Amino acid sequence: MHGRHRTATTHDAPKRTRWSLLLLLSVAQLMVILDISAVNVALPDLAADLSIGQADIGWTITSYSLLFGGLLLFGGRAADLLGRRRVFLAGLAVFTASSLVTALAADATMLFAARAGQGLGAALLSPAALSIITTTFQGPERAKALGVWGAVGGAGAAIGVLLGGVLTELVDWRAIFFINLPVGLALAAGAIKLLPGDTMRPQWRGLDLRGALLATASLGGLVYAISQAQTSGWSSTQTLGIGAAAIAGLAAFAALELRTRRPLLRVQRLTDRAIGGGFLMMLTASAVLFGSFLLTSLYLQNVLGTGALETGLAFLPLAVAIAAGVHVGSHVITKTGVRIPLAAGFAITAAGMLLLSGVNADGGYASDVLPGMLVAGIGLGIILVGVAVAVLTGASDDESGMLSGLNTTGHEIGGSLGVAILATIATGTVGGATGPAAAAGLASGIADAFLAAGIIAGVASVAALVILPSARTFLPKLARAPRVAVH
Repeated sequence: MHGRHRTATTHDAPKRTRWSLLLLLSVAQLMVILDISAVNVALPDLAADLSIGQADIGWTITSYSLLFGGLLLFGGRAADLLGRRRVFLAGLAVFTASSLVTALAADATMLFAARAGQGLGAALLSPAALSIITTTFQGPERAKALGVWGAVGGAGAAIGVLLGGVLTELVDWRAIFFINLPVGLALAAGAIKLLPGDTMRPQWRGLDLRGALLATASLGGLVYAISQAQTSGWSSTQTLGIGAAAIAGLAAFAALELRTRRPLLRVQRLTDRAIGGGFLMMLTASAVLFGSFLLTSLYLQNVLGTGALETGLAFLPLAVAIAAGVHVGSHVITKTGVRIPLAAGFAITAAGMLLLSGVNADGGYASDVLPGMLVAGIGLGIILVGVAVAVLTGASDDESGMLSGLNTTGHEIGGSLGVAILATIATGTVGGATGPAAAAGLASGIADAFLAAGIIAGVASVAALVILPSARTFLPKLARAPRVAVH
């Protein structure tokens, strides 16, 4: 198909409509994020209710993350070729219907299958929503809009812990999924009203199905190997075998995409310092973000003995700190580019992690957790908006879905990696100890894991100065409107 066209979702929409649309898409993304973090708090109740053994309960998370992480590149490219509105609504429908089945689950098999359905819906919904934001906003407005998106990604996870604790303690774990039904229906009604119809016909023949299968299998294998490494061991045949096969699959995917006329991912775009560097920064930021969420939750619940609701409330200051960091980052990036803010964001996060590495068995929330949580939250907020702006600035309309899928893939893969690595460090010192000795061993392991997170963030701060583009080369791209797509 040749000639120029503008996608239906453009930056020509009235300002009020644009920001209403951003609110709607952010709520949709928040729903996806909540169903990751809220479920973590509900796992003990859920396992008891459905008689799921300790060895299998992890599949409640893994069945979701496998499909979500594995299909994001496909979901992003589908948004470009089939229509962003179509893909967003399809993803929303699948996610909402799967939420109902999850809430009604009578056994483990039904629960895991329904969670996989949620992952599929999320993999379509999330990159389509981010792609719509990218093509709707331009210049400084785009940085602010991506800042809101970044705040949802970071603060939303903290809010999810609170919501999970409240619903599990006051109602039932099933309420976490039932609540998605009215929210999903309201979002669908709002999207139909606010999102203009896709003007182009779906380009099914343009979808790179070979690349999609290879990418999905490889990314899914990588998520599986990482998520199971803590239980099966990092040096086990399963972890090394599946991990090596997944990496080989990704290498084969890159080679295939270089020879495909309309690839799922234009691998050459990774040579752009903003895109390739931003993707690496997203992997690192998500590893520290989700890893530190897990460590804080472990410390509060397993060392200090805090209940689910109290733990949820304890995460609220982190949500506020991340939102504050996003606000600062959104303004600074439009004036200084992404290199300095991201380097500073990682340095601040490293300082917060070093404060958190002082936790011990005799500590408390106000003295051992809150100061580091607030400092790290501000740094993470700056990072989350910075990486999104880096990867998506300069994206033409016909590749915004592709780069949105890449950005969100970094978020999921990095998060899985961070959780697995830092959890292994945290629990490695416990051994067969019980009672106070176990709590002391776990506290020591958690302190070591926070120190490791601080080192990772510190290295990323230096890497940002080396890898990311200078303000002189980046700011002109940020100021320009998204280009008209050419097919």
